Amino acid sequence: MLIGLVTKNGILIVEFANKQRENGLEKKDAVIEASVLRLRPILMTSIATILGALPIAIGLGNGAQSRIPMGIVVVGGLLFSLILTLYVIPVMYTYISSRRKHHEE
Repeated sequence: MLIGLVTKNGILIVEFANKQRENGLEKKDAVIEASVLRLRPILMTSIATILGALPIAIGLGNGAQSRIPMGIVVVGGLLFSLILTLYVIPVMYTYISSRRKHHEE
């Protein structure tokens, strides 16, 4: 679940940045615009999933003691992946994109 959500969020930013570059924007401007415009869908998806897993992490319900560690890992992983998606993906896109572009020339 965590890998799927992080991948989806990363694809949202990279795909939108690629489209912006095809429309003539510079690499830095494209990745900034992609990050700003995709912020809301990424936050909505991540927060909804975190809120859905929160009852497991809190330990509500019968026999919840055995599921608390899994809930904590899911919520913590989602929060960490949200930070990674919003900060690391744009930086890596800028770095990798420039290397590939330079390599093609």
